[in-house]
Amino acid sequence: MNDYLLSLILGIVEGLTEFLPVSSTAHLRITEALFHLSLSDGYWKMYTIVIQLGAILCLPVYFRSRIAKFLSTFPQGENGDRTVLTHPLGLTVVAFVVTAIPAFLLTKVIGKHLESLKIMGTALLVGGIVMWIVDAINAPSEAAGPDAPASRIHTWKMEAMSLGQAVWIGACQILSAVFPGTSRSMSTIAAGQLAGMSRASALEFSFFLSIPTMVVATCYDLLKSLRGKGANPIGVSQIDSHGWIVLLIGFVISFVVAYASVAWFMAYVRKRGFAPFAVYRIIVGALVLTFAARLAS
Repeated sequence: MNDYLLSLILGIVEGLTEFLPVSSTAHLRITEALFHLSLSDGYWKMYTIVIQLGAILCLPVYFRSRIAKFLSTFPQGENGDRTVLTHPLGLTVVAFVVTAIPAFLLTKVIGKHLESLKIMGTALLVGGIVMWIVDAINAPSEAAGPDAPASRIHTWKMEAMSLGQAVWIGACQILSAVFPGTSRSMSTIAAGQLAGMSRASALEFSFFLSIPTMVVATCYDLLKSLRGKGANPIGVSQIDSHGWIVLLIGFVISFVVAYASVAWFMAYVRKRGFAPFAVYRIIVGALVLTFAARLAS
């Protein structure tokens, strides 16, 4: 297949799946396997990092007004009842640190699991079941609204989050780093709902948390690759004009598609919840496990 068309397809896959709770890592690995791309090739490993960065960078653009508001009210908050640690920006940093330190220490474990279709399939399947159960438990409270008595949900806006909720969500995000296929967004959204957050607030915090988490992770991997370090590295000098164009196509497409995906997802979840994504995860997880079993036989 033409490399430009392949880059277009991979960019679309990354943009569509990066922020949906279906695991972009698993979908990219599956797509790469279908198109017989070598997962040990340094260039394509770096390409995957670049298009992921393209998707991540759509978030500061999409949430620019929210970010500006948070910056203008830091650290007291809009109502003057927040501190450096409990302001939404502070909570984002806290959750990031809770995730980042263990994830960095587990780098070797993460690398070993990245290409395992069996682990991806299992994580997709189990994660789908967990997401379905959690969303179903919270559904009556979502339907009743914030004024209903004895509601499971007590945090309807990101601004009302607690320090404990941020620490809990950051800890749960570690699962997505260790087990590819879990999905970073699935783990943080489900964790938020379990901690008494509404769908909308859990989703928004998941997006905000992904900005430092994914920017640092992808930039770290990209720097190692371009400096000729790590597994199967590739230096800048080794990339020709054709390679740069392929990278640019993937980066731009993933940015544009991810932006549209985020806008659609925010509107969809408020009305319908996460059950359809849970069902999708279960089906894809079962298919991946079947495919992995046939490869192993």
